[in-house]
Amino acid sequence: MTVKPPPRSICVLGGTGFVGRAIVNQLVRLGYRVRIPTRSRQRHRDLLVFPGVDLIVADVHDERVLARLVAGCDAVVNLIGILNERGHDGSGFKHVHVDLVEKLLRACNDADVDRLIHMSALKANADRGPSHYLRTKGQAEQLVRNQSGDIRYTIFKPSTIFGPGDSFTNRFAGLLKVLPVLPLPCADARMSPVYVEDVALAFVRAVEDGHTSGRTYELCGPEIYSLGEVVGFLKRQLRIRRAVVPLPKPLGRLQAAVADYLIPGKPFSIDNFESLSVAGVCSENGLTNLGIAPKSMATIVPAYLGRTTRPAPPRTPSGAG
Repeated sequence: MTVKPPPRSICVLGGTGFVGRAIVNQLVRLGYRVRIPTRSRQRHRDLLVFPGVDLIVADVHDERVLARLVAGCDAVVNLIGILNERGHDGSGFKHVHVDLVEKLLRACNDADVDRLIHMSALKANADRGPSHYLRTKGQAEQLVRNQSGDIRYTIFKPSTIFGPGDSFTNRFAGLLKVLPVLPLPCADARMSPVYVEDVALAFVRAVEDGHTSGRTYELCGPEIYSLGEVVGFLKRQLRIRRAVVPLPKPLGRLQAAVADYLIPGKPFSIDNFESLSVAGVCSENGLTNLGIAPKSMATIVPAYLGRTTRPAPPRTPSGAG
């Protein structure tokens, strides 16, 4: 099979987000031209310091706008996703994860863009996913794999992603700083947190290596921890004394329901609770297959939480990734 040379012009949907910025940074350092749609150019004007970045005000859910965005690009990276919806029936997840992918596939086919690198989620499953989030992510995967055109796709399924500016370690660190007691639902939920720069590098490797086409990669860090172990690790890095109280499942679900229905912004929802019921652990780590040595939380997190001395790793890891 003839492998095409790597693309030089790339449209990154979700390029203003946490993972997107890391990917864009790595792409521009390699000389790629990157087109990034945004709802607010002013809010993300700092991205314009990157050479070769074109920041375009656009509504990616408008199919005509989407077609213009991808036209002339050699490849498209789709990172757009939500962790919570405004309602509770799954329609918000479907709109972002499924409907948008349908439009994107049509736009790519119409514009003769034959390379798509798509962000899914570890344990996404269209039929057996326990949450709207995981089911709609799985449905989007099916659309990408079964598309009727000639789009060469690569799908990535990361575990929980950490790094400076994340909504995972930083959120729990913030709660630990202000709450004397932290009630913790899903404390025994297992995950293999993966560093954002490792995820970004995996996307770049896929952009540059046509042999990744048609493949799906799970992305994990080097260790497996419970959520309770991760929170304990963050507490030690902050050097603060806080009581962390693991909640039994019924109380955890009640806490999720209260946050879901009564707290603006939904810091935690029933859908999040259901997503945590499956272990975010790789069956095979795609980072290794791509030649990337995954970095651990213990070597990265202390630097952005303010620790400068070498940290101890999270205690009693549940396994090895």
